[in-house]
Amino acid sequence: MDDPLPRSRLSVRDLVSEATAGLFARPGRTLLTVLGTVLGIGALVATLGIAKTAGNQIIGSFNELAATSVVVSSDRGFFGGEAPRIAIPWDAEDRLTRLNGVIAAGSMANVSVGADLTRSVPINDPLGQTEFQISMMAASPGLYAAVRGTLSTGRWFDVGHSQRADRVAVLGRGAAQKLNVVRVDQQPVIFVGEVSFVVIGILVNVDRQPELLNAVIIPEGTAQALYDLESPETVQIDTEIGAASLIASQAAIALAPGEPGLLRVQKPPDPEDLRRDVEEDVNALFLILGGVSLLVGAIGIANVTLVSVLERIGEIGLRRAVGAARRHIAAQFLVESTGMGLAGGIIGTSLGVLVVVIVSATRTWTPVLDPWVPLAAPTLGAVTGLVAGVYPALRAARLEPVDALRAGG
Repeated sequence: MDDPLPRSRLSVRDLVSEATAGLFARPGRTLLTVLGTVLGIGALVATLGIAKTAGNQIIGSFNELAATSVVVSSDRGFFGGEAPRIAIPWDAEDRLTRLNGVIAAGSMANVSVGADLTRSVPINDPLGQTEFQISMMAASPGLYAAVRGTLSTGRWFDVGHSQRADRVAVLGRGAAQKLNVVRVDQQPVIFVGEVSFVVIGILVNVDRQPELLNAVIIPEGTAQALYDLESPETVQIDTEIGAASLIASQAAIALAPGEPGLLRVQKPPDPEDLRRDVEEDVNALFLILGGVSLLVGAIGIANVTLVSVLERIGEIGLRRAVGAARRHIAAQFLVESTGMGLAGGIIGTSLGVLVVVIVSATRTWTPVLDPWVPLAAPTLGAVTGLVAGVYPALRAARLEPVDALRAGG
């Protein structure tokens, strides 16, 4: 009885050498095939990096102005109805500034002047328009600091002006332009109907409550005495960084201890939630694009590997005839497809990281990328290539030596 044939063996070194030779036999086609995986992996890495960087930027440079603003207003009801309303107290500014974390607070309200027009001259000029419909607002002394206002000239009114109900006014920039008031050193006077006010300042900018820039602003005490203003409507609070949520929970209680629920409190959004939303939105959009690109790359690898099998049928038959097992044939083509996926993954990861760095540099951001991404991305590329090569490898392994030699000859 003849001795059985010795079991065929193929070392890892020989397997890698054969697969490498197969890949570089047609380098142009291999390069174009790898390009699909490069695009897919690069898109995934860039997406994850940009989303992480943008989210981190929101935390690092979250709008300080929005993060420190709390607004309290009286509730006006729902669905057009009139709900129970509680008046904001006149001493709201004093109550709120006692809270730890409040930098400044000020109250404000719209003042109804009826049909009265505003003018800067005592008589009507028939040659031009001198009267305007300009809104009037009442403000407390602390509102200027709370809205972070800027005066081009003059001053803001103080507690004394309000207590004495002085007829003084600060003009917003838009109101001053309409009334042609550019300086206050000569104590210009404006008229709202038949009531005169001495202009003591011009407000040119505010970081909050921009409606002030188009209004005539008078002290609360003056509005109470002249126009029967019942109570402030809104309180603007400027808080320290990180104190907004706490102040928002305390402000309504400080202003209306008995019924704090009747006051509406607006607080800034949580930056952590905002960052999470940004990352989810960016990832949801671009991960789909990256996945599609990766799928295209996998199809490309499968197609090229299958074409390679068809072109090398003669070689497969010869190798089977001299003792190569089915698993050796399958392993060679799997290594080739995995190698293409791994190469695409490495190049794509490098390009993705480069895109993150470039985008961050153009936006003056600090690039942020999870450490697992550069490690996992090439692995994903290799797995993609491995999966794409399964069918061509199985097809090559199933070829019978005689049929392969006949077809390849």
